[in-house]
Amino acid sequence: MTDLDERPRTAARTAAASPSRIPRRRRSWRPGLTALLIAAPAILVYAYFSWGPILSSLVMSVQRVVLTGQSDFVGWDNFAYVLSDPGLPQATANTVLYTVLAIVFGFPVPLALAVFISEMRSRAWYFSALAYLPVMVPPVVAILLWKFFYAPDADGLFNTVLGWVGIGPLPWLNSPASAMPSIVLETTWAGAGTAVIIYIAALTSIPGELYEAAELDGAGIWRRVWHVALPQMRGIIGTMLLLQIIGTMQVFTEPFLFTGGGPQGATKTLLMTIYDYAFTRVDYGAATALSVLLALVLGLFSLAYFRLTRSWSRS
Repeated sequence: MTDLDERPRTAARTAAASPSRIPRRRRSWRPGLTALLIAAPAILVYAYFSWGPILSSLVMSVQRVVLTGQSDFVGWDNFAYVLSDPGLPQATANTVLYTVLAIVFGFPVPLALAVFISEMRSRAWYFSALAYLPVMVPPVVAILLWKFFYAPDADGLFNTVLGWVGIGPLPWLNSPASAMPSIVLETTWAGAGTAVIIYIAALTSIPGELYEAAELDGAGIWRRVWHVALPQMRGIIGTMLLLQIIGTMQVFTEPFLFTGGGPQGATKTLLMTIYDYAFTRVDYGAATALSVLLALVLGLFSLAYFRLTRSWSRS
């Protein structure tokens, strides 16, 4: 009798100790904690180097920063100072002009190149490599090369070519009217390769059945691009457009090395103004205040952009 009574108890203890009786919350919690512990060093390093400077900038934007002593809290004075700077409207207008030109002329070029390369039946890799080649040229080297192309005298490369058809010589970087478009032309050449590769990858991910069905319906290349390729790429096109707007609003290297902000301030951008605050006037509070304002504007713009294009990119 004793053995028969012990069997149910033993079975119950075994069943209670089996993994199937472990509470669901406990089973799902353990792997999550393990993953968190493994990722913790990377998260801490990322937070320190990525979010640390952002938080420091927020603190510095409300201080009169003294690098060798105690910084003073000044509240909104730095923001009021940069917003009353007489050079800020021109820098903002120059930055917006650069962004508009880069979007109007620079955004369609990589997309058109990607469509052209994807339609190539052979040697598409060759044209892809040619399109990406300018990206591998260091920016400083590319700018020095293009400064030689933009030489304003008749012996400059571009002016020599234009001279063959009786045009020029043009002042290029020496004229307030042509300096910014000249910079946009160089940045489009230098940065198009990366976008081309991304668009080609998106085009190759489109199911081939869609192209075959369009060809059976008699669609030519333009109708296939318009009715098949572009609708399938709406999400990536929207994302690339947002990234390009954010990137062009932070342009610094090209106008700084090409013209130094000239002529007559026609190419001085917001980031060059921030650089001027920080390293010419040694006013880090004003520099960080303008940086915070620019980040706030870009953040609000990104939020509005995502809300306005959410349904379009998913449809």
